[in-house]
Amino acid sequence: MDNIQSPQFHEELENAFPTLPLKYNVDWRELTSLGAGGNIEILAEPPDDLALAHLLRFCHKREVPIFVLGGGTDTVGGDQPFNGLIIRLCQNDFIRIQPGRRHVTVGAGVRLSDLVSTCARRGFGGVSALVGIPGTVGGALRMNAGACGVCIGQYVSELCGYDTEGNPWAVSGHEIEWGYRCSTIPWGIVITAAIFKLPEVEKTEEMEHIQHQLEDRRAREPRGRSAGCVFKNVSPEEPAGRLIDNCGMKGWSCGDAYFSEKHANYIINRDHAMERNIVDLMSEVRRKIAERDGFYLNPEVCFVNYASVNKIKEAAIPPTVVVLKGGCSNERTISLKSGEAVASALVRAGYPVKEVDILECSLSDEIRAADIVFPVLHGGFGENGELQKLLEAANLKFVGCGSVASAAVMDKISSKKIMQTAGITTPDWGVITRDNRTLPANLTFPVIVKPPREGSTVGIFKAETPAEWDDAVEHALEYDDELLVEKYISGVEVTVGIVNSQTLPMIEIKSPSGFYDYDAKYVYNNGKTEYLCPPVSVTEQSQAVAAEQAMKFFNAAGCRDLLRVDFIIDASGQPFMLEGNNIPGFTATSLVPKAAKQSGISFERLCVNLVRAAWKR
Repeated sequence: MDNIQSPQFHEELENAFPTLPLKYNVDWRELTSLGAGGNIEILAEPPDDLALAHLLRFCHKREVPIFVLGGGTDTVGGDQPFNGLIIRLCQNDFIRIQPGRRHVTVGAGVRLSDLVSTCARRGFGGVSALVGIPGTVGGALRMNAGACGVCIGQYVSELCGYDTEGNPWAVSGHEIEWGYRCSTIPWGIVITAAIFKLPEVEKTEEMEHIQHQLEDRRAREPRGRSAGCVFKNVSPEEPAGRLIDNCGMKGWSCGDAYFSEKHANYIINRDHAMERNIVDLMSEVRRKIAERDGFYLNPEVCFVNYASVNKIKEAAIPPTVVVLKGGCSNERTISLKSGEAVASALVRAGYPVKEVDILECSLSDEIRAADIVFPVLHGGFGENGELQKLLEAANLKFVGCGSVASAAVMDKISSKKIMQTAGITTPDWGVITRDNRTLPANLTFPVIVKPPREGSTVGIFKAETPAEWDDAVEHALEYDDELLVEKYISGVEVTVGIVNSQTLPMIEIKSPSGFYDYDAKYVYNNGKTEYLCPPVSVTEQSQAVAAEQAMKFFNAAGCRDLLRVDFIIDASGQPFMLEGNNIPGFTATSLVPKAAKQSGISFERLCVNLVRAAWKR
């Protein structure tokens, strides 16, 4: 790699690009809103795409690192000179907006506020919520900048730029995955322009909306030199500013840098803050929040010196998590969705996560290497204790019930015996087999027929007559050779979640047919099921009794971490416990996460709390 500080490199660069605007020893205070750091050795400002492409090839051939600087509003300069080339796209087409009849072509160096305002004056809208976000279009695209539920990525028609070797690069907006404050734009790509397709709006109304957004942002944001929010939010429900505030770090300072008293996610430069001051403050915040909340905040600001990012991350290193999903039971599809949701939540919380689609009950080297295993396997070996037994034998920490409790809860017949022993009210029940299909003597129609070792209402049938009985038994026997038969109780279906030995608010389930079967749960051929939290048809007294009974079952079965218990509450208000589920559905809209949200626990915090419980064992 060439030494860019040498006169020889300077001469070679100037000879190769005689018309390229170059600046030497530029102070970071001149180019960034934060103003931290020392000097830039060389700043290049190519006038067009062709010059940029040649410059990228030049640097690649000599192994010279590059850093592309946008508006400098989210950049922390380095205390030491960057041994590479700083490139700023601030001329000609890079800062031009070209409105068309239905599209707007925008250079990467255009300020986001100028894009929004210009589009509004031309009758294009949809992005007014972004007007107060500082920075340029290029940076906004890379991080999928957003506000008030609007993200820039949703309006991108095309993107173009160059890779680090100077080769042209172009994609459609649909080829990029636009996530929460992130995108899949390859890291080495230098974005030069984008084409946006924006909806037509009434100009006056859009300009008024823009003015309102600017006034609102001015009221919220602190004054002074800053780089905006220094940490990424975990999610809209877990903003970094609130987490920092809850740790008592508003006003904390290091040198001339301090966390704003007005908005805790802003670091303000009093006068001559250095990069190391910013790094020290952010490192302390990451450590404190990791200890308090289990979230590992990641920087949103860009550091020219990437070693600074590593230092911040090393202040608190999260455990690695393997999320197990899929399996080979009838609930495989549901498990895949749950596993993906859990993994995404943990990634947002700062954890290194690996998703493993497990198809057999065995432990791969990948699973054994994890600090924590998070099984999200519904039914089959993932829920009946077989997998848990392997994890215990390997001395691996994992989320959820142990092998003995998992086996007991998964088996509905075993669960009935636990309920009876613990004195928990449950519908009368009996057992039939393939060879003995006679309705148990203690039961009369209507009844429910259940395979005892399936979940997600798989294979459950209601029988009200002898003819329906024969049909229900025949179909249920497709899932198991032994069946649980249970007295049908007419009433309100509810569920109570338990997380880390704490009951969550009850959820009332209103299925369109009055019977919460697989269709009511997932398919909706007969209409959508309503989930009411808090319940509207259950008294507070009945809710309290059900919660008490759920906890009694949790303890009697030897559960830990996580359980969902289902009930029917009859016309008198008496809760009848039906069954437990030791690995319930775990998407953000599943029952346990719904109940957690009602009690103020975000989906990310719910997943993290379970991981932390396993980590502490």
